[in-house]
Amino acid sequence: MALPQWILDLVRPTVGLGSRLFWRIEHQGVENIPQTGGLIVAANHQSYGDPFWLATPIKRPIRFLAWSEAFSWPVIGKGIRLLGAWPLHLSGSDPAAIRRSLTWLRDGGVVVIFPEGGRGQENGSMIRMKAGAVRMALEASVPILPVTIRGANRVWPASNLFPRPGRVEIIYHPVFYPELQPGEETRDCARRETDRLAKIIQSALDANQSAKQKSDR
Repeated sequence: MALPQWILDLVRPTVGLGSRLFWRIEHQGVENIPQTGGLIVAANHQSYGDPFWLATPIKRPIRFLAWSEAFSWPVIGKGIRLLGAWPLHLSGSDPAAIRRSLTWLRDGGVVVIFPEGGRGQENGSMIRMKAGAVRMALEASVPILPVTIRGANRVWPASNLFPRPGRVEIIYHPVFYPELQPGEETRDCARRETDRLAKIIQSALDANQSAKQKSDR
């Protein structure tokens, strides 16, 4: 069961302060976060800490779609459940989780999804995104807030049980509405708009890599 919203709002500043002190968390583009209306937050996935760090500046009731297996993990499983995560079975279609999310979105809530379906590469690069986030946005008629997470793979690599000191950046891009083009099938639209979503998120990863290359010269 998720914690009551007033408790989440109460601990948010403490979590934010701790994240800035220990992991030098920097949130960029927070002005792009809508304050009302149904919203899908779609981000790349680099570490176990992503849901906690990403949610800090989103001062609204949030639900997460998380891999069902993660709920059995010590600490992480309990943490994401308290944050409001719902289990999603990745092995196949999970209509119950999708229906639940659509109802939440239509009621004006926020749903966080990691479209890669799991963590990306060890070096922080993304794997191909699945089209589920765009399909849900189309069905619920809500916008998508693309989010890029940078540096979390180094702070909390998959081989580590706990995070280590480092720097993590969370970039919130402008929202966009996936739209069907005339004569376009929903499946084709979902794939096209998912590729668009991936390019937006990737753009901040590319910009960071380019800046590093320039500093090394």
